[in-house]
Amino acid sequence: MSSNALNKFFNRLFPVPSFLSIASFGIDIGDESLKFLELINTKNGIRVGRHGERPIPPGIIESGKIKNPKQIEEILKRLKTEVGIKSVRVSLLEEQVYLFKLRLEKTGLVNIRESIELSLEEHIPLKAEDAIFDYELISQDKQHLELQVATVPKNVIENYLSIFKNAQIKVQSFELEAQAICRAVVKAGDRGTYMIVDFGEKLTGIFIVSRGLVMFTSTLDVGGKMLTDMIAKNFKLSFEEAEQMKIKYGLERNTPNKELFSVLLNSVSILRDELVKHFLYWHTHKDEEGQNNLPIEKIILCGGDSNLIGLAEYFSISMKSPVEMANVWVNIVDKEKYVPDIDFKQALSFAAALGLALRDFEEN
Repeated sequence: MSSNALNKFFNRLFPVPSFLSIASFGIDIGDESLKFLELINTKNGIRVGRHGERPIPPGIIESGKIKNPKQIEEILKRLKTEVGIKSVRVSLLEEQVYLFKLRLEKTGLVNIRESIELSLEEHIPLKAEDAIFDYELISQDKQHLELQVATVPKNVIENYLSIFKNAQIKVQSFELEAQAICRAVVKAGDRGTYMIVDFGEKLTGIFIVSRGLVMFTSTLDVGGKMLTDMIAKNFKLSFEEAEQMKIKYGLERNTPNKELFSVLLNSVSILRDELVKHFLYWHTHKDEEGQNNLPIEKIILCGGDSNLIGLAEYFSISMKSPVEMANVWVNIVDKEKYVPDIDFKQALSFAAALGLALRDFEEN
């Protein structure tokens, strides 16, 4: 799979040392938890090494923005001591990255980077001097170049680097979380067009990947925790009891409590409506060359709460599109020969960390 422009740029800033080529760590930092996973190259193929999850107390990170750097440093320091992590690849949430396509005329074009820099402020709410950017070529003809440009505020990168430096963990690269997830769930070399839905605890990421590149990202404030809270409120249960009820019955119609389906459907339909909106937008708007976007072939579900019983079937029927659960091992292992010690449902929540770690092996 082609890499995203942001990832290429940071790999140039932080090249992979040769002694790290046999193992790779990915860290996915969310609002409520930090997930880490190591991949190791062995004579029998890629294997899963150290992995796990650490909770992040409320208020430390909000919508991807670090509100309390010192507490994140302490979490990372403990992780370094307990697990021995020395060098990592780190994900950046969609809210922190500006991703856009840019069409440049070849006539008179001398320096692509300078031309992009002059165009930045037309596409993002940042001054050029306050941004770090890079690009990747999508296509070209005799007259034009079509580029994918990824831009990150300098202060975001500086803050992250400071936190990891204080925790004495080296950052190999930063990468858009959506691209890391795509690397994990889309077969290498597959240039199809898919909508990927990362249904997490508090947020849901919606990505469209086409020709190996993330072309669109969006985040919705709907997650599994909201579903559990609604069950708890409606049935006057504790959060733990409501969570068990959600896991046991999900969107099944034939449950002992008929009202449960309606309660969950109220929230899930919000997510469905958002997916439909982006689905229709993608198919009705033309690209920079005035061409129709390639049709979305299927929807791929990942994230810890995508396991909700009946969710894939509900989306498939209501959106009239194929929907499938992601296979996060598609580019890593032959499950007939090796079964990782992470079960299928748990692995769905590690898609970003796994995709980050897979980056080193993609290049080898």
